[in-house]
Amino acid sequence: MSVCSLNSLDSLNSFSPSVSRGTSRRPTARPTTTATSVAAQDIICAVSESRGVSSTVGLAFVNLATAEAVLCQICDSQTYVKTIIKIGVFEPSEILFMNTAKESKLRYIIQENLPDPIYTFLDRRWWSEKTGHEYVERLAFPEEVDSLKVTLGGNYFAACCFAAALKYVEVELQRSFTTHSLRIRFEPFQGSMTIDLATIVSLELIQNLQNAKSKESLFGLLNETLTPMGARLLRASILQPSTERVKLTARYNAVEDLATKEDMFVSVRQALKGFIDADKVLTAIILVPTKRTIQYVEQSVNNVIMLKTYVSAIKNIFQALGAAQSDLLLTIRELCAPEGHRSVEELIDATLNEHVAYQSKPLDLRNQRIYCVKAGVNSLLDVARQTYKEANADAMELIEKLSGRSEIMTVHE
Repeated sequence: MSVCSLNSLDSLNSFSPSVSRGTSRRPTARPTTTATSVAAQDIICAVSESRGVSSTVGLAFVNLATAEAVLCQICDSQTYVKTIIKIGVFEPSEILFMNTAKESKLRYIIQENLPDPIYTFLDRRWWSEKTGHEYVERLAFPEEVDSLKVTLGGNYFAACCFAAALKYVEVELQRSFTTHSLRIRFEPFQGSMTIDLATIVSLELIQNLQNAKSKESLFGLLNETLTPMGARLLRASILQPSTERVKLTARYNAVEDLATKEDMFVSVRQALKGFIDADKVLTAIILVPTKRTIQYVEQSVNNVIMLKTYVSAIKNIFQALGAAQSDLLLTIRELCAPEGHRSVEELIDATLNEHVAYQSKPLDLRNQRIYCVKAGVNSLLDVARQTYKEANADAMELIEKLSGRSEIMTVHE
């Protein structure tokens, strides 16, 4: 894996940010809001604005939980209604502004409508169009680089915001994405319905007004999803309903396909029950800290075990969609075809034991970490495992002796 490197210690100091609310530390947990009631996500948002009479606002959202970046550029009114709605839908945990925007009307309006995020003010040098294009060249999927560069060529403010958000992740959060691993998309304001924040709250689209934990909201009533990814997609579809005819028709056809084939519907739901949060697992693998720790190494082993579980679950989806006829379901089945993940599966199988699976209990997970790698892959690991096994056996033998002397019953799992 490649790790993004910074030029020098001096460059780090020159980009030292100032953070509002008197602290530069980011919270470990976000306050409960309409978004966090669904799934807490760590999202960094960068904002910039044109200096002319027309209000053109650039936005970039980098989701550290799902390794996804969404860029947009909005021609807004003097009240910045579209900008507020867009930021409100994503509900970022932190919003970045230029130092020169501290007293701007845009900053005041955003902070008045969205008081929960941390507001951070950075040097204007962070907003660099050239750096934004360099990040696209280095981090975007190879087949998407050219189209993204063309799109950003006509959206200066979005490119600048993208640079600021990723620079902040690297410098302040000390994390970096590996090469060609970040999902980047440009999302125009057109193509979806506009629902303002007051309407979202008053109609209880995501959260019940009387009881935040209640499922009596539109999202709660509709949420029969079986995976965290499905819940996130449902939430996004409620807050930003698509108006694109082609997309809606494809979804209707998929629903009809599932509704008229009960066996396939049941098989798909059964296959989805074995899915873990794939977005977070893949993100944990490609988003690496600049300083490696023992905890990171241990978690990396957990991530590979979870990746093995995820790859194994994909096969069941492919088989369950065998009778699919709609274009959308056929596309999903094609993406789940064994050929698409065979190389990953072969790499995992060459190192990990066949029956290894992710466990939720700490003791079980520790044992899986210790014995997941096949014997013979690493001689030092084999010796360490044998030593660990003998130490455990000696400990159990000692326990048996002591319990015999003291007449204490021992309980074995």
